[in-house]
This record gives sequence, C-alpha cells and structure tokens, in this order.
Amino acid sequence: MPERDPGPSIKDDELYEKLRDEGNSKEKSARIANAAAAQGRSKVGEKGGESGSYEDWTVDELRSRAKELGLSNYSDLKKDDLIDKLREH
Repeated sequence: MPERDPGPSIKDDELYEKLRDEGNSKEKSARIANAAAAQGRSKVGEKGGESGSYEDWTVDELRSRAKELGLSNYSDLKKDDLIDKLREH
C-alpha cells in the first residue's frame, strides 16, 4: 500500500499516520501531531483528562460542545449518538 502524504502542514508525520491508523479524523490527527511537534509529545500527553466523561454531561451540554467544535447534524441525535459523534471528531 502506498504511503499517505499528509502534506506540508503536518509537523509530525509519524504521529499523524499512527493516529489516522487508529481511526482518528484527519483534523484531530493533525491537531495532535502539530501540537506534539511544537510542545513535545510528553507535554501534549499531559493535557488530556481534564474534562469529565461525556456520559455525565447533559444533552444540552453535549450539543453546546458539538457547536463549539463546528460539528453539524447533531441537533436531533440521541445522547449516545451525540457522544459517539463527539468522540469521533
């Protein structure tokens, strides 16, 4: 299989490819890879875990988060489907 070329805007190609292989979106993979290149992987790894589990959020809070992230087609989703959409972003 030919190697994917993420383009010049990706600063850590290796991490980007690993994240994409794990099923992360292009946008999320690029965001993490570029942050890791700029700040160091260990620093980026420390950033996670500050937010509570989406299961503890209300539907209104989940919809607000989806809006913040610029997602679309979320207004009619049930809570579990909305959580899946947020996690896939």
